[in-house]
Amino acid sequence: MIDTPTSPITSGLPLFFVITVTAIKQGYEDWLRHNSDNEVNGAPVYVVRSGGLVKTRSKNIRVGDIVRVAKDEIFPADLVLLSSDRLDGSCHVTTASLDGETNLKTHVAVPETAVLQTVANLDTLIAVIECQQPEADLYRFMGRMIITQQMEEIVRPLGPESLLLRGARLKNTKEIFGVAVYTGMETKMALNYKSKSQKRSAVEKSMNTFLIIYLIILISEAIISTILKYTWQAEEKWDEPWYNQKTEHQRNSSKILKFISDFLAFLVLYNFIIPISLYVTVEMQKFLGSFFIGWDLDLYHEESDQKAQVNTSDLNEELGQVEYVFTDKTGTLTENEMQFRECSINGIKYQEINGRLVSEGPTPDSSEGNLSYLSSLSHLNNLSHLATSSSFRTSPENETELIKEHDLFFKAVSLCHTVQISSVQTDGIGDGPWQTNLAPSQLEYYASSPDEKALVEAAARFGIVFIGSSGETMEVKTLGKLERYKLLHILEFDSDRRRMSVIVQAPSGEKLLFVKGAESSILPECIGGEIEKTRIHVDEFALKGLRTLCMAYREFTPKEYEEIDRRLFEARTALQQREEKLADVFQFIEKDLILLGATAVEDKLQDKVRETIEALRMAGIKVWVLTGDKHETAVSVSLSCGHFHRTMNILELINQTSDSECAEKLRQLARRITEDHVIQHGLVVDGTSLSLALREHEKLFMEVCKNCSAVMCCRMAPLQKAKVIRLIKISPEKPITLAVGDGANDVSMIQEAHVGIGIMGKEGRQAARNSDYAIARFKFLSKLLFVHGHFYYIRIATLVQYFFYKNVCFITPQFLYQFYCLFSQQTLYDSVYLTLYNICFTSLPILIYSLLEQHIDPHVLQNKPTLYRDISKNRQLSMKTFLYWTILGFSHAFIFFFGSYFLIGKDTSLLGNGQMFGNWTFGTLVFTVMVITVTVKMALETHFWTWINHLVTWGSILFYFVFSLFYGGILWPFLSSQNMYFVFIQLLSSGSAWFAIILMVVTCLFLDIVKKVFDRQFHPTNIEKAQLTETNSSIKCLDSMCCFSEGETACASVGRMLERVIGRCSPSHVSRSWSASDPFYTNDRSILTLSTMDSSTC
Repeated sequence: MIDTPTSPITSGLPLFFVITVTAIKQGYEDWLRHNSDNEVNGAPVYVVRSGGLVKTRSKNIRVGDIVRVAKDEIFPADLVLLSSDRLDGSCHVTTASLDGETNLKTHVAVPETAVLQTVANLDTLIAVIECQQPEADLYRFMGRMIITQQMEEIVRPLGPESLLLRGARLKNTKEIFGVAVYTGMETKMALNYKSKSQKRSAVEKSMNTFLIIYLIILISEAIISTILKYTWQAEEKWDEPWYNQKTEHQRNSSKILKFISDFLAFLVLYNFIIPISLYVTVEMQKFLGSFFIGWDLDLYHEESDQKAQVNTSDLNEELGQVEYVFTDKTGTLTENEMQFRECSINGIKYQEINGRLVSEGPTPDSSEGNLSYLSSLSHLNNLSHLATSSSFRTSPENETELIKEHDLFFKAVSLCHTVQISSVQTDGIGDGPWQTNLAPSQLEYYASSPDEKALVEAAARFGIVFIGSSGETMEVKTLGKLERYKLLHILEFDSDRRRMSVIVQAPSGEKLLFVKGAESSILPECIGGEIEKTRIHVDEFALKGLRTLCMAYREFTPKEYEEIDRRLFEARTALQQREEKLADVFQFIEKDLILLGATAVEDKLQDKVRETIEALRMAGIKVWVLTGDKHETAVSVSLSCGHFHRTMNILELINQTSDSECAEKLRQLARRITEDHVIQHGLVVDGTSLSLALREHEKLFMEVCKNCSAVMCCRMAPLQKAKVIRLIKISPEKPITLAVGDGANDVSMIQEAHVGIGIMGKEGRQAARNSDYAIARFKFLSKLLFVHGHFYYIRIATLVQYFFYKNVCFITPQFLYQFYCLFSQQTLYDSVYLTLYNICFTSLPILIYSLLEQHIDPHVLQNKPTLYRDISKNRQLSMKTFLYWTILGFSHAFIFFFGSYFLIGKDTSLLGNGQMFGNWTFGTLVFTVMVITVTVKMALETHFWTWINHLVTWGSILFYFVFSLFYGGILWPFLSSQNMYFVFIQLLSSGSAWFAIILMVVTCLFLDIVKKVFDRQFHPTNIEKAQLTETNSSIKCLDSMCCFSEGETACASVGRMLERVIGRCSPSHVSRSWSASDPFYTNDRSILTLSTMDSSTC
């Protein structure tokens, strides 16, 4: 049996305490996540069973269940649409939480089920759905429905237009019925989720490395002590001295077992060098420190009444290490609020000013530069309207022709869309010429695109009001006159064509095609109109960061329309290669166009997005935009938000179709970057090209990306976003990544990144629930990283290294003591001191430091993003810094032990009665010097002093003295030994002991202070320079106690330090006064600013 030098309670109590606190903290956070999951899985839904509606929970839906979903509810599973409250079986949904697009999408049911609008009728439905296996692609679905009616089977094809995705929301439709085809983890939304893994910060990884080093030190000390013990005992007089005779059993025991027993005993004796309590302190620091984020009023959004949320506190310090930021666009950088700004009609540019179109240049008949279109055409009501399309091309009077051009342009805007209206009250709308009297309460548009909604609303303001559609009829009120157009065909938008069209029949019978799309897809197909002028205007709009669309039209002869109608029907009913056939027909239709003009819409950016991105760039952080939006839209927003600069060379990797083509393009881009190395480059990649690049050419793709200042990826599927982040994570540099998003389509990248930030926006709460941190606006990211992240990292980096330092100070004297006790495993400290050293005597100062420390003012950190670079790449926990703290701990330990030994150990006249110090008095002296030294060392590291810091710092030393007097002054009946009885009192009664304590504490800390002063004067870091600037800007008494201000003598600094110690200089008496030239925020309401100050007392 091993004779342990310390009791099991002494060794086991700290470990038990650590495990308990950690388990409580992790359990609390898991409980919060569990409640969030239950909220989603337990949502009530209605299913059709036995001829009636039955209420159940969303997690109970099975494949084949017919589910009823009401307006504004979220689809609980992937459903095939059966019917809606409309006769044509159509409904409108928004997939904002899935693909980031807040526009409305139209879905339709097959005709045979569209008429089944009641529960009773649906209960009689006999049908079978055959579809593909579940896959993650949100835009792909192939299947067919076999309906049995009157003993006859009817087969209908099913495509993406029939599938309602889980997570999407029903809009502008009273209710729908759908049959569940994919449920649970087989839904497309779930397949785009990445399985959540436990995230670990870089600090934790460094801690584990340091622990391995200290474990090696522990084992080395135990092996050295065991070997030296047996080397010493090789002499017979030391092996079995007269006062310690061995028993017969001890003499006959195995030497190997005895060696192992001694080795394990030394391990127990030295095990306190492993800072077990470090883990509980780190857990408490993270948990308590996370509340500061929620309390920070600068991260509170008043409009939505939302404050920052912390879903996991394990990554607080990781906020200070970010090197890459990956952000969604829609709803994260933008507000999703489109506003019509300008347009170009027949080569003349107009802008909207106070609801009126004003031309920026002279019209063909006017030399006036700013002719108000409203005033110049005030008699428009009296003019005849367009009766035939042939009249569109006639040119009677110039004024009349100008009117017709504008009339036709805005009719194209009002008809070429998929906008729906929730309520129609048209009385009094558009009765005057181009009036602005459309109240929002009168018409509420729901659009298939936010651009479409803005354009239709703009047309309504200018007198051509879209009233609505019923069946195949679209109604437009043109300056008070109602016109009905028959909707013949809709040619839906797709990413290849980058345009959409409608074919309508005018009231006079003509068949007209109206086309709307990107200029790159419209202008090449035009054969008439002001093409070059419009192209110039579109480029000018794009330079302003506006989203542009071109409008064109074409008239069909009866024979042409018959051919088009036939070909469309054949393509749309084809069961094989339907997409290819439709693309061919669309291309055949959308040609020989007459250009009408172009529109410019502003996608309103969130507040201070440009400033935030610029600050991130200054901090050395690369920003990537990952979006599911279109290429042109994404580039436009990137330019407007400052992600791309106007002077930046924009490289494109888009529309790649093969591996070889993609590889060649990447090589070309790499050569361009090398040749133009002086110019900043931005890269645009689309989802298809990205898939090819990641498949075979990862290294080449990464080389191009790393040499680009900004990267924007468009048309990204959710899992592609996660793959891009993973590619950066596993690169040789292993940078720290952060992902920001606001929708369910961003969940995968949020979970993949080292740190996931959810924006609590308009797209639901999926991103916020699955994120590590949730904020209300993108602009809050700067303070979250530059202030909170900076503080958390500095605090925990100091905490970790300080713990290793004080444990080296603690155990090294124990190791040295063995040389003086024949390696008998005699402990130097009492067992109570061993237990309470890390739990009570030295725990509070470092804990409070790690919660409240502000080594530099928050305003300075936020206004100088470059300071963020000083802490990147885990610099404060580098091996060099770690070795410095470890060597400092060993040197202090040697001073504790040998200082006590040489000053007091051999002196026999320390006490008045001539009694010399014993073993426990010597150990207590070493322990006393150690507690005072490591506590004052913590005080030297503290820059920001509050009354709490003073209380715990000097209170810890006072508590140690009071406890020791109390513990050693009473005979405790429940203790087996009374080794410490009257020891501490005897120690304090000796003047020599007091002198030794003061001398050793000063000796230990003096060299450390000298090193700090030398480094700050001759090799200051940027942070230390900022601290000096802060001091010179009248921010007094916040620098470290050991740091001398520029031009200040050492004596003055010592005097200031003494003033602090006695309380004459504290935050309650110090002023943070800012000069007029300081670019600091004046409205900071952060909880971090703990107190007001008055400089006069300093």
